[in-house]
Amino acid sequence: MKKTSIPKNTICLWYNQDAEAAARFYAKTFPNSKVTAVHKAPGDYPSGKAGDVLVVDFTVFGIPCIGLNGGPIFPHSEAFSFQIMTENQQETDKYWNAIVKNGGKTSECGWCKDRWGVNWQITPRTLTEAMKAGGGEAQRAFAAMMTMKKINVAKIDKARKAKAGSKR
Repeated sequence: MKKTSIPKNTICLWYNQDAEAAARFYAKTFPNSKVTAVHKAPGDYPSGKAGDVLVVDFTVFGIPCIGLNGGPIFPHSEAFSFQIMTENQQETDKYWNAIVKNGGKTSECGWCKDRWGVNWQITPRTLTEAMKAGGGEAQRAFAAMMTMKKINVAKIDKARKAKAGSKR
């Protein structure tokens, strides 16, 4: 029997019955992402029948994931999200719009939700760098971010550069 490479650590995402559609969307949307296998149920299970797609192996930006079609019992929540680091406004817009315009929903502070309920943080590098810088720079960038849905890179950069005590 041939041994296959199985990652030591894999993120498992529970879907109602759309794991394959979600995985194919992620593979189409994000670089270094792909569907690597689709496994059908060998027998009936509580939310499906033998032969239904049960598990989908895929990667998102190179991170191994499994999509499990487990039924509606456990919906996604903000307790788990993918954080996607972007380099500029164009890349931020590209990923945000891909998720939101494909049946997703906007949220606050760079978060959005795809049509399957998985949460995404589309986070420009400048925001993360500001938070790591700490002090006034972090405070100003944080305050600017708190007013946004999709992150506006120019406004974050302006807040980062503002002098202490000045208005954004």
